[in-house]
Amino acid sequence: AEGVQVTAGVCLRRGRGDTQRVQEGAATACPAPGLPRRVRSAEEAAQALAQGPDPRSGHCLRLFGRVLERAACLRRCKRTLPAFQVPYPPRQLLRDFQSRLPYQYLHYALFKANRLEKAVAAAYTFLQRNPKHELTAKYLSYYRGMLDVADESLTDLEAQPYEAVFLRAVKLYNSGDFRSSTEDMERALAEYLVVFARCLAGCEGAHEQVDFKDFYPAIADLFAESLQCKVDCEANLTPNVGGYFVDKFVATMYHYLQFAYYKLNDVRQAARSAASYMLFDPKDSVMQQNLVYYRFHRARWGLEEEDFQPREEAMLYHNQTMELEETEPPLEPEETPSDTEFEGEGDYEESIYADWWQEPDAKGDEAEAEPEPELA
Repeated sequence: AEGVQVTAGVCLRRGRGDTQRVQEGAATACPAPGLPRRVRSAEEAAQALAQGPDPRSGHCLRLFGRVLERAACLRRCKRTLPAFQVPYPPRQLLRDFQSRLPYQYLHYALFKANRLEKAVAAAYTFLQRNPKHELTAKYLSYYRGMLDVADESLTDLEAQPYEAVFLRAVKLYNSGDFRSSTEDMERALAEYLVVFARCLAGCEGAHEQVDFKDFYPAIADLFAESLQCKVDCEANLTPNVGGYFVDKFVATMYHYLQFAYYKLNDVRQAARSAASYMLFDPKDSVMQQNLVYYRFHRARWGLEEEDFQPREEAMLYHNQTMELEETEPPLEPEETPSDTEFEGEGDYEESIYADWWQEPDAKGDEAEAEPEPELA
């Protein structure tokens, strides 16, 4: 295929009159008129040798019929949305925003513009998704020292709506206000599941196609990319609390609900919350003992067998995440980038960001003229 591309390119240049570039060997470089036909024949032979369901079978035709119907529906829907009337951003740009990379640049630019409050917010936003980035943490500490910013005043510009509700529920739980805590925790759980469902749906959106591929490999690659996006939804939506991501976030919410409902003497909801938690951590000995306790006193509280079943939304979420994990596409080995790729003045960390770390004596541009020695 590469040879066909090269020789065809030579012929095209010659056809446009670029005779100097094709004088040597031009007569033999052009593919014979029968070459496209031979390529087509090879394609047909390869497809015939491939194993799997016959694409002409009724099952496959019905499947692709549904795919075409959904595609037509999406095209109609997107015609009415202004966001799809402009060129779609490149895939790498979307990934950079997903990892909050722009905030790594933005906080420094805001600091240089003497907009320290916004620089604090930008640095903190980046660290919420990249808590181990030491240099940005160093800058954030420095900015906060200049402004005397308390922890409560830090703002995550990309925070999901359920994060603040979850934190408030935990604080209410720790203060002993279990009724208010359960209300907020239920709200945080419901909001998280809505955002998770939207994340899964968004993974079936537009995909950048840059290679010329066969029909079925192209479909497989698009499906694998969509599947990997869905697998990443859970990790991307997990909140960062105090510099650490909340492990098993949904399970953690059910853990809080179990004990809070018990303290409110709502044992039916406590048992169902405990059963829901066990979906995600079936080996937790403490929760196993709690369920044994609830079952032992079931007559006292009037519990039925259905009260020991996981909640419906917990079952749905567990089944979705387990199915995604089981079908997660294998990672293909990537070439290790050379160190030379990151050398020179073009590298952000080396030329703009990392070498500059000198604290001014005070706020403002005047203080920047008299830098202190570099921090260790």
